[in-house]
Parts: sequence; structure tokens; C-alpha cells
Amino acid sequence: MLVVLYALGAFLIGSIPFGYLIGRAFYGTDIRTQGSGNIGAMNALRTLGKPGAAAVLLLDAAKGFAPVYLLAVRGASHEAVAVVAAAAVAGHCFSPWLGWKGGKGVATSFGAIFALSWKAGLVSVAAWILGSLVVTQYSSVGSMLGNVISPVSLYLFTGSLWYAAYGAAAAILIVYTHRENIGRLRSGTESRIGLFSKRQTPRP
Repeated sequence: MLVVLYALGAFLIGSIPFGYLIGRAFYGTDIRTQGSGNIGAMNALRTLGKPGAAAVLLLDAAKGFAPVYLLAVRGASHEAVAVVAAAAVAGHCFSPWLGWKGGKGVATSFGAIFALSWKAGLVSVAAWILGSLVVTQYSSVGSMLGNVISPVSLYLFTGSLWYAAYGAAAAILIVYTHRENIGRLRSGTESRIGLFSKRQTPRP
């Protein structure tokens, strides 16, 4: 019962749509109507610019890190921690505040991975950099790569089958949330990362 309550709390924390809230509060725009329509950091980069994207990225990652870390340091079982990590990512992807729609779960999943093992977290970030910036210039490729390898890195660094199971579940969900990106990659219409483009500035 306690695990269920923790998981519900993690889901609600994960469901906070920071991309939408930051866009509304500081830029006077609904990020869902701009760019790809996603509430995550990459669409925030294209829509709000680098400061807005950085805020969205850090807050979305914190949604995954905080509940998982707080539960882990209390000595909870690996099973309970894995369930809470999955709930946080699911909350981001299926936010009840946005009609059960949300983001793609990448930053929140990376935050949870860092809470489970900072070494595995670094591996996921390195994979994102390799897939997104070094090889393809497509964020979606790095996002999926960083999560697909997480079950292996989590098991290697923690020896926990439950943490690896979380990584596998999150990877499947994140590949699913990128199904439209996969279609655009196949058709050659996927947008590249625009790190040097200029976007909106916060309203006074």
C-alpha cells in the first residue's frame, strides 16, 4: 500500500507540465501550439530559446530524480524504487492536467536514471550526445539511444534486475512516444537540433 502511495505521488510530480507552465508564465505562449507541439525541452528550445529550454530540461529531470532519490536514500527495496521511477516518467508522458497528454519522458527518465546510478546516468547522457550531436543532429535519435542502453548500464553499475527492468520499461515507453519522430526519420522530414537559432525572449 505504501508503494502505491509513493507511486501515485511520483506520478503526480511527474505530471507537472513545466514546459507548458514556463511558456505561459514567462513567454506568453502555449508551447503545445508551437513547433512539434511537445512540452519537452527540445520543443522549448525551438519555441522559447535556450534559457526557457534549460529551465524546462532541469525541472523535468528533477521530476524523475527527486522522488526516486528520496525513496532510495530511505532504504526502500529496489522493486519499490523501480516502480516509483516508472510512475514519474508515466506522469510526464500522460499528464492529467493536459488531458492525459504530455511529453516524451526523456529528461524525466534521465533524472530517474541518475537517481538510481549516476554512472548509468552519465552513460545515458553520453549516448544522447553521441546520437544527437555527434552522429545525426537529431535529438530523437539520441533520446531513444540514451534510454535503450539504460537497462544494460543500470544492471552493470547496480547489479539490480529491478533497476534494469525499470530501464527496459522506460525505454519501451519512450520509443513509443517517439513513434511520430520515427516516422519522420524514415521519411526524411525530422527537424534537426537548432542550438544556434534565436527564439522568443521572456515578456516583461
